[in-house]
Formats: sequence, C-alpha cells, structure tokens
Amino acid sequence: MDNTARNGALYALTAYSLWAVAPIYFKVMQAVPAIEILANRVIWSFLLTLGMVLLMKKRHVLISTLKSSRARWALLASTLLIGFNWGLFIWAVNANFMLSASLGYYINPLINILFGMIFFKDKLGKVRTLAAGLCLIAVLFEVIQFGRLPWIALMLATSFALYGLVRKKLGVDSFTGMTLETGLLLPVAAVYLWFSTSPTSSHFDNSLTINLLLFAAGPITMVPLMCFAAAANRISLTALGFFQYIAPSGMFLLAVFVYGETLTTAKLITFALIWTALAILSIDSLNNLRRRKPDPAPLVTPAK
Repeated sequence: MDNTARNGALYALTAYSLWAVAPIYFKVMQAVPAIEILANRVIWSFLLTLGMVLLMKKRHVLISTLKSSRARWALLASTLLIGFNWGLFIWAVNANFMLSASLGYYINPLINILFGMIFFKDKLGKVRTLAAGLCLIAVLFEVIQFGRLPWIALMLATSFALYGLVRKKLGVDSFTGMTLETGLLLPVAAVYLWFSTSPTSSHFDNSLTINLLLFAAGPITMVPLMCFAAAANRISLTALGFFQYIAPSGMFLLAVFVYGETLTTAKLITFALIWTALAILSIDSLNNLRRRKPDPAPLVTPAK
C-alpha cells in the first residue's frame, strides 16, 4: 500500500470511528431537548462549513448552485432529508433507542442497493439479491416478533439513502452542499431558539460549559466530514465502503455495554440476519476488487 492509500485508510478509519462515538456527545447533552441540539448543530455547522468554503475559495460554487433552479429544488429536498435524519438520530440516542439507530445504519447500504436498482437501473445479481432477501427477512422477523415495523431504523436508513441519492444528483462537494443545507435551515434554527422556553435555549443565560458543549455540535459534525473528504480523495469508493460498518458497530457496542440497552434474543436475530447480509456484500465487493485494478480516487467528494 503506497503512502496515499495508507493515509486515505487512516483518514477513513478516523472519520468512521468519530461517527461511531458521536452518540456519547448526545448522551452527555441528554438534558437539552433534541430539537435544541439540532438547532445548535445547524448554526455552528453552517458557520464552520462556510468558513471552509471561503478558505478553499469555492464561493463561486455556492453562487452557481443557487442560480440553478434544478439545483435549488434538489437542495431543498436534501436539506429536509438531512434535517429530518439528524433530528431523528439525536432523539433516538437520547430516548434510549441507540440499538435501533445502529440497525438503521447497518441497513443503509442495503437500501442504497435497492435505490440503485430503482433509480439507476443497476443489476441486482445473485449475491445482492441474497443480501437484500436477508434484509427483508430481518424486517419481517421484527414485525412478527414485535407486531410493528422497526420504524426508527427504517426511517434513518431510508432518509439517509434518499439524501445520498439527491446529493448525487445535486453534484456538489460535501462542504459546499452542507453550507447550503445548513444555511437553509439556519433561519428555522434561529427562530426556534429565539422563541424556545427551554432553560438552555439562550446562550446569554447558559454557563460557559453548556455553551462550549453546544458549540461542539459543529466540530462534531465537521471533523469526521473533513476526514471523510480527505479519505475519499485518496482511496476508491469501493475501498472506502469497507470502513462504513465501523460507525453502526460502535453505536451497537455503546448501546449494549455502556448505556445498558436490552439486547433480546429476538433483536439479536435481527442483527444477525443484517450482519450476514453485509458480510456477503463485503466478501463479494472484496472479490470484485481483487479481480480488477483499483478504482481511481474520486475527484468529487461524495456527500456524507
């Protein structure tokens, strides 16, 4: 492995490891309403990403994107999707549904495959059909066992997959896209904090510790994104895909061994079915990678 690929792997490992432990932050902030954490995440992420875009001299990309009617509609859709995804994830973690959140991000690659088949006419193939079938069995098992759909997992997985789909159509880099998305959400976040009666909604009345923790929502969003961007520019997306299971695995371990969420036998069977599907996909991807030359590093950073 050359230095570029090695550095890319280290950046990917860092990004997904940070995403894996991010729920610790939301647990620390459990006394603050989820929507208030989301509002602060939007505000500080906007300021940081805007600074990055200006630093990278990409202001023209912001302007050209906003001038396009098609891009504005895509941007509106991606903004609504990421806002919903972030909000649901924060709520799920703080409401002790971290296992469900973990399951959602395990399912996400399988939802991506389904969307690829629907929107891009991708061929499913025997291996991917088997993996998708196992995912369907896992969902049906949950319905039979608990009498309801695993809606938190499915909504997290579907909203993030749709977000990735829209961002692919939008065709802008991660920092530009997030600047525009958080910029659209900024007025909503500001109005919420202005009218909120929560004791922590006013930064002027909070302690320095609380304000620093609220500000940390921005770096917690930005730092792994920056590492991901650096990784995506150094290694292929196929290679990058092998790191994506670190984040939900970290959430799973935190939920069970740190925060004491109950892992029933039925829930473990659901996870086992999903893990088997992902193992099949990973082995198939590894075999495909070995049969061909490495993909060139992407020139445009995919959205995350």
